[in-house]
Amino acid sequence: MRWIITKVVKNLLWNMGYQVFILLLPIVTIPYVSRVLGPTGIGINAFTNSIVQYFVLFGTLGLTMYGNREVAYQRDNPKKLSNLFWELTILRLVTTGIATLLYLGFILLSGKYQTFYFIQGLLLIATAIDVSWFFQGLEEFSITVLRNIFVKIISLILIFVLIKAKHDLWLYILILTGSQVLGNLTLVPYLKRYVKFPHWSELKLINHLRPTIEMFVPQIATQVYLQVNKTMLGALVGVQASGFYDNSDKIVKILLAVVTATGTVLLPHTAHSFAQGKHDEVEDSLNKSMHFILVIAFPMTAGLAGIAPIFTKIFFGSGFDPVSNLLVIESIVIVLIGVSNATGVQYLLPTNQLTPFTTSVILGAVANMVLNVPFIFLWSSNGAMFATVLSELLVTAYQLFKVKHQLRIEVIFQEVWKYMLAAIIMGASVRIFITVLSLSSFMALLGATFYGVLIYSIALFMLRPKILLRMLASLKKLH
Repeated sequence: MRWIITKVVKNLLWNMGYQVFILLLPIVTIPYVSRVLGPTGIGINAFTNSIVQYFVLFGTLGLTMYGNREVAYQRDNPKKLSNLFWELTILRLVTTGIATLLYLGFILLSGKYQTFYFIQGLLLIATAIDVSWFFQGLEEFSITVLRNIFVKIISLILIFVLIKAKHDLWLYILILTGSQVLGNLTLVPYLKRYVKFPHWSELKLINHLRPTIEMFVPQIATQVYLQVNKTMLGALVGVQASGFYDNSDKIVKILLAVVTATGTVLLPHTAHSFAQGKHDEVEDSLNKSMHFILVIAFPMTAGLAGIAPIFTKIFFGSGFDPVSNLLVIESIVIVLIGVSNATGVQYLLPTNQLTPFTTSVILGAVANMVLNVPFIFLWSSNGAMFATVLSELLVTAYQLFKVKHQLRIEVIFQEVWKYMLAAIIMGASVRIFITVLSLSSFMALLGATFYGVLIYSIALFMLRPKILLRMLASLKKLH
């Protein structure tokens, strides 16, 4: 048992470490790129990328989450594991091949941004050769993390060396998409440890088609949150509005990557426990994960809302003022997605309850699309962001409603109010701090951030949440 906990913590630290690294990269690149390419360049990238992601989604066909879970189920049987890899890989090559042909047809019919669309198409190649799901299912997170860090550093260097003016937008997109292809290629050599050359007659591709399509449905709905707002803003308002939304979304998604890192780590672990009939371990894992998520999600939400004005001014530069309000509005989804990630990705999917998970994201997607048009016409980018928050709230509420008879919700959310109260105190203190002192420099932003961490820590110490203290005590015993 101790070995299992140590492995989960180790994988969590690997994934969290990578997410922190991913957090630092945009902090370095976005201010530079925003100033060089300007709102229009950033908007074109956001808009064209949102289009290609629909084809990437079709090419993936739910195989990433499904593959992750199935590898976790079969990892104790080397032969079945190897066959599973080939079955899902061949299926992915077929689906991405079809998606690529459809995408090329779309490019030929589009009369604008064709060059950028072609370069964005490299993401389809990256999707075809992606095998990260296999290593995640094996809980071998160090392999994917180290390879991705190496590739990200190369792309960082290339951006600063090669991107010098607005007409370098095509090169910027090429660096981003090319690094995805390179990153996925670097994982391939590690497969030989686990995968043998198959007996083709033993492979059963068709068996996986229905479950991958079932997982494809919630991914379509999820993609609505990720892309349709940028697509609709670009079409109804203009690419600059799409760029403003995208810049806010990037910052929030960076913070979310840290919050939801537990989901990537615990999905295969929970699936493996569920397959062995260890239901108590499944609930205990979810309980601890939820508290871990919320103890960092609440301060991230309040802190981002507190520093939004100074952050926007320093980070993005002139011409990006609308991003400030978008950050304040969207910060709420850090908590909402944190909770739905725990109930959906860490509980419903590993325990094979796909129907309520799918229903929740479909409800959210429909709500998003219904609200988007009137909200965008009324409030432009702010309206699209309000639609996103309300949709995520619906997803989270529905998932909690579906699991309330399976889990002890009152135990899972016990003392969560203490995290929220400490975060509110911190957020208000940070906003007062930067407003009263009229702060506007990078060092001031850094100071406000450390001030917020200090206030939150003091508030938590005074409130003394018992579950969090027990979790910290159990981690100390592992050393």
